[in-house]
Formats: sequence, C-alpha cells, structure tokens
Amino acid sequence: MKKKLIAMAVAGLASSAALAQTSVTVYGVADLGYVYSQGNAGIGGGKNKFSGIAGGGVTAGNRLGFKGEEALGNGLKAVFTLEYGLYLDNNSGLGSGNNGGLNARQQFVGLSSNFGTVSLGRQYAPGFNATANNDALEATNMGIQSSLSVYAGNSITPNSPARYNNSIAYTSNNLSGFTVSAIYGFGETQDAAGGFNDNFVSTSDNGKLGFGLNYANGPINLDAVYQSRQNVSFGVPGTGDDINEWYLGGSWDFKVVKAYASYQALDNNNQGAVLGGYGNVIGKKNDIWTVGLSAPVFSNGVVGLSYGKLSVDNRNAADGDSWGWGAMYTHNLSKRTALYVAYTYFDNDRNSVPVQTQVVGGPDSSGIGALGENNYTFGTGIRHSF
Repeated sequence: MKKKLIAMAVAGLASSAALAQTSVTVYGVADLGYVYSQGNAGIGGGKNKFSGIAGGGVTAGNRLGFKGEEALGNGLKAVFTLEYGLYLDNNSGLGSGNNGGLNARQQFVGLSSNFGTVSLGRQYAPGFNATANNDALEATNMGIQSSLSVYAGNSITPNSPARYNNSIAYTSNNLSGFTVSAIYGFGETQDAAGGFNDNFVSTSDNGKLGFGLNYANGPINLDAVYQSRQNVSFGVPGTGDDINEWYLGGSWDFKVVKAYASYQALDNNNQGAVLGGYGNVIGKKNDIWTVGLSAPVFSNGVVGLSYGKLSVDNRNAADGDSWGWGAMYTHNLSKRTALYVAYTYFDNDRNSVPVQTQVVGGPDSSGIGALGENNYTFGTGIRHSF
C-alpha cells in the first residue's frame, strides 16, 4: 500500500512538473462603436451613407486568441498561436461576418530557441507589424495608411493582405535593438480545371515572400520591409509576373510629442489586370507616404493626427491620386479599457481608386468611396483588451 502511495505521489509530482513547463494564455479585443460615414456618389449624383455599429472593431480588429509555449529543455520551446476574428454586433460569432465560419487572423505552431523562432501556418508578414509601428492612429481601422494601402492593393499594410497562408517564417531574437524576420508563403496553385498543376510542387505560381528589419531602442523605432508576390496568376500556370513592394517607416518619441513618417512603393510587372483590395485593379506602380503626430493630453488621454497620399500609375491610362487625413482621441479608463472618438476624410480623383475609411469597407458595409469624390467617417465607442 505504501509503495502504491509513493508511486502515486511521484506521478503527481511529475505531472505537476510537466504542467509547470507549459503555459497557455487566452487574450482578445472587444471593440464596438457607432460609425457614421458619407460621401458623394459620383456619376448619377446623390450620397453614399452608412450609419450603424461597427461590429468588427473601430480602432482595433475584434479577436479571440490562444497562445502558449512548452519548455522542451536546453532553451528550446514549442510555441503556438490561434487567433480568430470576431463580429460582436450580430450573430456571426467566431466568423467572417458573411458565412459565420472561422476567420483566422493567425494560426501557427513552431519552435523557439536562443537562435530565434521558426513557425508554420497563417502568419503576419513583416509589413503588418512595420505599418502598425509607425502610424499616429495606431494602424487602426480608422487609420490613413491602413485605408490607402488596402484599397490600392498593397500587401504592406496592417490588414489581411499582410497575413500569409501556407507559410514558414523566421524571427530572430532581439540583438542590441535589431530584429530580423523572413517569411515565405507557398502558392499551392491549382490549374483552371481545378486540379493541381506541375507548378504546385515547385510553388512558383502565387508564392509570397517577405523580409523585414526592425530597430527599436528607447525613443526610436525604424522599419525596413521588402515583400513580393511571385508569378501572380489566376489558374493559368506560368502566365503571371511579380508584384514587388518595399517600405521604410519610423517614429521618434520626444515625450511631449511622438512623430511618425513612412514611405512605400509598389511595382506591378503584370501586363493584365490584377485585383487588389475590395476588387480594385492594382496599377502598374503606386507609392504612399504618410506623416503623423501623437501626444499625451490630460492625465489619461492621447491625441493623434495623420496625413497620407497615394499616387497611382495606371499604365495605359492617366495617373491618379488619393489623399486623406484623420484625427483620433483615446481616453484610457484603465490599462485595458479605453473610450475613443475619431474622424477621417478622403479625397479621390477620377483615375485613382475609391478609397474610404476601412471601418466601413468590410462585411458591415461598402461603397462609401467613389472615384472623383470625397468622403468622411466619424466613429466613437469603447475598446477593452484582455
């Protein structure tokens, strides 16, 4: 009997030791706000309007996530992240807002050591974090760079185009302020008849790659990013060409005010039409630049101002421009809960793309922006992070 009790005690201690080496964290964001947006409708006259609750989040995308790690010994750890989008204003739950299915923001598993982390799954490309680092409006759904980049069809954006499926990624540990990242997303292309073609094995069609360098030290943050969509094709193997992008961005915190700036460019080598964000055709080339300021106000508030401009080279048509500005005030009730109010304005010429504030361009509504017209959006609400 004593031997059994001793054996059970040893087993219990071993189990406790194993559990002590494993940690799982549940986290998320719940952001709901009222949004009003209006813009001239263009040809035919009239107004495009939206008024309602933005269930996907106004200043942050709503999400529920699980992340964890297990110590494997000798500094090696297994890591994972499972993170899913939420639409809180209706019955979508853990879904896309359209079909109620799972909408994965991230889902990956990997190994981490003193040499960095290697992971596989659906993951952020370097452009996602870089654009989020250097935006005075926090790269929110009301952000200026966020809206300009996603409507122009860029993958260097704090939005879904910067999440790579079927990917393998490497992120280094911090080395005196420097962090290096790299990612490759396998194209896994199917032919027009629905079967896998020869290029499926080589993944030479529709593959995606990205490289990023970040320097963060004290008040300074700097990011450099290169991303490429390779052999972009739609069911016809070998017919596509590359879309290449690069980005430089930075911020400097002067304590009383924080300054932000970024510049990015896209080069589309395809001769035919390639669709980008919200069905807009990606031009031959485009470039986007932004500047911004944020500053603490009162005891718990932060105000941000941002301006940006998109220039589009339409290859065989006249070039176009879109520009916009925005302002946001965030009042922190605690470390986790904040109230906010924000305003954005965009102006598109007839040869650009119909940019609008992205918070009214997702599953909740679309079509506020129009070519040759301007539009504005007002949003206010509450955000809780856990």
